[in-house]
Amino acid sequence: METEIELKFFVSPEFSDVLKEKIASTKVLQHSCRELGNTYFDTPDNWLRQHDTGMRIRRFDDVFVQTVKTAGRVVAGLHQRPEFNAEHTSNEPLLSLHPSDIWPAGRDIETLQSELLPLFSTDFTREQWLIGMPDGSQVEVAFDQGTVSAQGKEDLICEVELELKSGQTDALFTLARLFSEDGGMRLGNLSKAARGYRLAQDYEGDKEHPLGLVECESDDTVELSFVRSLEFALSHWHHHEQIYAERDSVAALHEISHSISFIRQTLTIFGGIVPRRASAIVRQELKWLEEELSWLKTHDYLEDLLEDKGHVLRKLDARKWLVAELSVKKDELPDRESLLELISSARYTGLLLDLSRWILTRGWQPFLDEKAREKMSRSVKQFSAKQLDRTWAELMEAFPPERALNRQEYIDQQYRLMRNLYTGVGFASLYDEEERISFRLPWADLLQGIDDLLMLNPLAELLDKLEGDEQEQLKRWLSRQENSILHAMEQTRLIGVEAVPYWR
Repeated sequence: METEIELKFFVSPEFSDVLKEKIASTKVLQHSCRELGNTYFDTPDNWLRQHDTGMRIRRFDDVFVQTVKTAGRVVAGLHQRPEFNAEHTSNEPLLSLHPSDIWPAGRDIETLQSELLPLFSTDFTREQWLIGMPDGSQVEVAFDQGTVSAQGKEDLICEVELELKSGQTDALFTLARLFSEDGGMRLGNLSKAARGYRLAQDYEGDKEHPLGLVECESDDTVELSFVRSLEFALSHWHHHEQIYAERDSVAALHEISHSISFIRQTLTIFGGIVPRRASAIVRQELKWLEEELSWLKTHDYLEDLLEDKGHVLRKLDARKWLVAELSVKKDELPDRESLLELISSARYTGLLLDLSRWILTRGWQPFLDEKAREKMSRSVKQFSAKQLDRTWAELMEAFPPERALNRQEYIDQQYRLMRNLYTGVGFASLYDEEERISFRLPWADLLQGIDDLLMLNPLAELLDKLEGDEQEQLKRWLSRQENSILHAMEQTRLIGVEAVPYWR
């Protein structure tokens, strides 16, 4: 058995020239180019797939190799998966070539053997280099171009894979950084097999889903909780980046933005132990990317105002003109082409690689003194309560119960409120669900209220372009909307202030 440790990137065919130029600057130990044909097998009910097991027979020259990959992990963008290889004599699967204990439980090997069918194939040219790294590690680089085929349908393959053959995982990231420094590479979580299953099943792609909660247990250490939160957010990020690459989904971009904000807040939460200098570059780049995606809120506000041809504006005489102006504003926002350029840019890919490397190599540990190491080894339960207490104090400072807040005072606290709500995400599973939801709901509603106020901004910006009665009508309409929203927010804020903290 071997364990693959690799990074996968999706590229364009033109990237071949860039890749070869970069490789020319390295120490190449071996080089080859061959045509590979692969047939993937499973049962009619996808038994192997259901158990995260893949089986293929690869053909090259006159050689057949049967490979089984069992359940693995994708951690911080790094693929780690056990792999079993056996030489074969044909393209017909023979399960007895592998150890009997690698197959999923619940179906005997004879039955499984009899039910296997070819589901899809991948055929591609693989150009391969074995590269010796300065630290003595060896990394295999493969550039694959071809197709995955199923039921008469095809999908193009154009990928670069870096696999660690010996040495340190860090060598993978060093080489990936070299290859991506001019852009054109996008980290990929979708294997050729996964793409084949999609074709075979007419699968249209994954759905967007909210950030959810980090799995955390009361006997976890503080450091394990830190790692869990970072890996959780990064996985959510990768998942929705793939969705956006496949289709124009603003919802997927929002989930990427949520991941970034959650990572930034996680670094803040644990900042009392992990020195800021340990994550300085990563935090700087996360802030940059968060700002690059800040237009998403404006997009949402314009979408809401324009819904059903401006139904929300139906009582305004200037409705048609306002809809036209708002539509122009929306058209001026970043388009899909610019977003695809962003997610394959050198800076974006470099951020993901640096963040992944930082998590996998525990890049903060060299910055910890003995006192910090001791804190990192403590139970997370007590730590979480202290952090939630700190968050609660910040909310009381931002939204003092003794006086009413005006529109701008609420808006000024939007980012702070959002980040503080993320604090609970990392520790939520440690506490009673009903009590936690009851406590968080008014604060989440308050955040929505701030969005409702900001949704009025695009209209307020158009006031000076109107004249006479139309201007006065819009001004009164905006005032009524604002007063109504603020009244509801004040009621919500009082409920939030009076709630009993669920972690105490």
